Amino acid sequence: MKMTATPSGTQDLSEGALGVALLHLERGDLGCARSSLAQGVTGGVSAGGNASLFHGAPALEFVLGCAGRADRDVRDAVDCVVATRLAAAHRRQACGSLPDLSEFDLIRGLSGLGALLLTREGASLLLEVLTYLVSLSQPVCIEGRKLPGWWSKTGPAGEDMHGGHGNNGVAHGIAGPLAVLSLAARHGIHVPGQHDAIMVFTRWLDRYGQSYWITRDQLSADQPPAAQVARPSWCYGEPGIARTRQLAAIALGDPARRRAAEDTFVRALGDRDRLGRTSDASLCHGWSGLLTVARAVAEDSPDPARFAPLIEDLEKRLSADFDRLSKPGFMEGRAGALLALDGMNTTGWTRALLIS
Repeated sequence: MKMTATPSGTQDLSEGALGVALLHLERGDLGCARSSLAQGVTGGVSAGGNASLFHGAPALEFVLGCAGRADRDVRDAVDCVVATRLAAAHRRQACGSLPDLSEFDLIRGLSGLGALLLTREGASLLLEVLTYLVSLSQPVCIEGRKLPGWWSKTGPAGEDMHGGHGNNGVAHGIAGPLAVLSLAARHGIHVPGQHDAIMVFTRWLDRYGQSYWITRDQLSADQPPAAQVARPSWCYGEPGIARTRQLAAIALGDPARRRAAEDTFVRALGDRDRLGRTSDASLCHGWSGLLTVARAVAEDSPDPARFAPLIEDLEKRLSADFDRLSKPGFMEGRAGALLALDGMNTTGWTRALLIS
């Protein structure tokens, strides 16, 4: 299979053919899965600077891995991507500068690549990625001010933001590294400092996790900002973060923290004002994502029955809004919504969302 640095419009896990292939694989429709995969690799697969869990060679490995068919050529290409990204991150750290979100986040960065490596057995590069993620827990000093190691110099969309920001979401913020470290610990994979890093990130989200992100002025305040009436979702907001906090509590062996995370999840989905801000059925920021997270939270809870009414309500909302989805893909389209409606995870597709 040809590996290139040239992007293709279909090799995208989020909205391209690779994401659609996940639905076919989960349903056991290998013919349609092969067709989507063939479409996804037309023109080659990126192993360049734009390659990530959601694009190019890593996305292809994730989908092939869900079918148990990831081959050596694809993995070798992914290994080169991971090594290049780690080297760039280490150079940035050596210069004492702040990271962009794309260095460490799930969608574009090393958290996503770590999530992929967790699907392999004995991936040596995984330990290097985990060590890097642990390093984000160490504060940095910028212009005489101590800031979190994951503080980003620009805003969530790459825009200039005075003083930068600390992003909290699963898709683009510190919840992503926390989920990777917690899931690794759950699988018995540890690196030095991992437990302490999980605690650092968890305490941050305990304090600030009700906000999408924190500005420098908010970081300087005596109290965290008051909770806003914001859309609850997987990508941003308390439901996705609550699942990450639950995973962290399980990794730490802390039942009180697990209960607090589950209480936060129930409270977030019981707030009708906030729930009313959810406007579509997608995985990324709609009913599909909330439903998928709710099932995972319930499965890991000692009291799964308390989530049954929430899950039933979300299933109804997703079914009612499904026909309004205009895109075909995984994260914002019909393929992801159908995966959520089916409620199966035989292939492990939810690992792309750091839910499991």
